[in-house]
Amino acid sequence: MKPLPVIQPAQPAPPQTGPLETAGMVDDAARHGALMPAIVKALSTVFDPELPVNIYELGLIYEVIVDASSRVGIRMTLTAPACPVAQILPAQVRQAVEAVPGVGGAAVDVVWEPPWSQDRMSDTAKLQLGLF
Repeated sequence: MKPLPVIQPAQPAPPQTGPLETAGMVDDAARHGALMPAIVKALSTVFDPELPVNIYELGLIYEVIVDASSRVGIRMTLTAPACPVAQILPAQVRQAVEAVPGVGGAAVDVVWEPPWSQDRMSDTAKLQLGLF
């Protein structure tokens, strides 16, 4: 009888492997100010499936750029490089932001610097997770 092969668990690919899509984007203060409340509201509907807190309150969103054509660039991170939702969460963020009225498209880059820590969480998130 032939031994069964050992199957290794799949490791998620690193989310960002090339140059940042948001690298050439320039923030337009007027467009940023006009769209940011709705963008934050949209980001607040996206949750890390392992934690009962949205990604905005978790501090996973590092930067939001809104250029003069209302295209939005998001630089975000994950709670860990081997996060099981590494391939799913950035797409959910892009879809949520692109659904905001007035947004002319979105690019999402996952970055690892600075590393995420609980210090990035809002007080609301810390309270929800019982960290106070």
